[in-house]
Amino acid sequence: MSEIFLLAIDSLHKNKLRSCLTLLGVVIGVATVIGMSSIISGLNSSISSQIEDLGSNLIFVQRIPQTIGGRLPPEVFSRKKLTLDDAKAIGELSLVKAVAPVLQHFALNSNAKSFAVRYRDKSAKNTIFIGATAEVAVVMNLRMDSGRWINEADNTHSSNVVVLGHDTADTIFPSGVDPVDKEVEIEGQPFRVIGVLEKRKDALQGGANPNDNVAEMPIRTFWRLHPEQKDFMFAVKTYSQEDMPRAIGQIEALLRIRRGVAPNKDDDFAVSTQDTFTDLWNQISSGIFTVMLAISSIALVVGGVGVMNIMLVSVTERTREIGVRKAIGATQRNILMQFLFEAMVLTAVGGVLGILAGGAIAVLIRTLAPFLPASVSMFWVAIGFSTSVATGLIFGLYPAYRAAILSPIEALRYE
Repeated sequence: MSEIFLLAIDSLHKNKLRSCLTLLGVVIGVATVIGMSSIISGLNSSISSQIEDLGSNLIFVQRIPQTIGGRLPPEVFSRKKLTLDDAKAIGELSLVKAVAPVLQHFALNSNAKSFAVRYRDKSAKNTIFIGATAEVAVVMNLRMDSGRWINEADNTHSSNVVVLGHDTADTIFPSGVDPVDKEVEIEGQPFRVIGVLEKRKDALQGGANPNDNVAEMPIRTFWRLHPEQKDFMFAVKTYSQEDMPRAIGQIEALLRIRRGVAPNKDDDFAVSTQDTFTDLWNQISSGIFTVMLAISSIALVVGGVGVMNIMLVSVTERTREIGVRKAIGATQRNILMQFLFEAMVLTAVGGVLGILAGGAIAVLIRTLAPFLPASVSMFWVAIGFSTSVATGLIFGLYPAYRAAILSPIEALRYE
C-alpha cells in the first residue's frame, strides 16, 4: 500500500495544474459543507444560549399563533382579544409562578422631523413602545444597565415613567450622561427615565437590534398614548420545567372556559413554549442547509466527473506502464488498486483543501460578523473528508477497472 501511495503522489506531482483543476469541484463542495455547517452550528449554540438565558420554564399565550410561511385562516384574525383579567386568572393557577401581560406598539417615523423619543435636541426613531407590568422583569429575566424596573405603584398611579432600551438611551443621551431621572419627551408628553436595560443578545441580528430600541412603560400609561392597543401577549413562568405540560393543560382549560369555546371546537388562542421557537429556527436552518447541501452535492458530482475524466486520460497515457507491470507479475487486482487508490488520494487532497477553505470561511465570518458565531464541527469535518474520499472511490472505479482488464500484450504494443 505504501508503494501504491507513493506512486499516486508521484502521478499527482507530475501533473500539478491538471490535478488542481480536477480538484476544484471537490474543494468547492467540501468547503461549502464545512462553511455552512459552521455558521449553522454556531447559530444553534447561540440561540440555545439565549433560550437558556430566558429560562426553560416559559410559556407564551397569544391570540394569533407564530408561523413561518403560508397564510393563516381569516377567522384567526377575528378572534377575541386576551385581556388583563385573563392574565390575572392565569396568575392564580397552582402551577404558575408569575404571569406578565405585555402590549406593543411600533412607532414608525417616516417623516424626517418626526420622532418617538426625544431628549433636548436628540431623538430616537422607530422605537417599539411596550406596556409592561412589574412581573415582566422577573418572567423575562430582564437585566438593568442602570436604574430600576417598573413597580406596582407606577402601574397603579399610571405614572409617566419609562425604562429605555440600551440603543434608545445611547441615541438620545450624550456620552457620559446618566439617563436615570432625566426627563424625555414621548409623543409630546414628558416622561421620567427610571432605568436603562442591558444590551440584548441576538444571534440573528447584525448591527442594531430592534429589541434594544424600546421604551417600556406601565400598561395604564401606555394606554393613554395608544388606547387602541389592547391585544395582549402573556409570558407565563412556571415553578419548574417539569410543571410545564400540566401548566399548559391548566392554562388551556381555563382560557377555553373564560372565552366560551365549545368542547367540539379548537382553541381560539395559541399556547407556545421555548421549544416552539427552537422548532421554528430548526425549520429555517434545515431549509438553508438542505439548499447548500444540494449545491455542494452538484459541485462534488462535477468534481467526480473531472476525476473520472482525468483518470481515463491517465490510463491511456500509461498503457505501456500497465503492460510492463503486468508482464513482470502484477495482477488485475494490483492494477485496480493502484488506479483506484490514485483517484482516492486525489479527492482526499481536495477534501483536505476544502476543509481548510471551509475553516478559513468560518474564521473570516466570525471576525467580520461577530453576530454570526461560526464554529467548525468535527462531525462535519469527518463527513466532508469521508465524502471526498468516497467521491474518488465511486468515480475512480470505472477508470481503474479499464486499466485492470487491459491485455498485457496489447498494452506493450501501444504507442
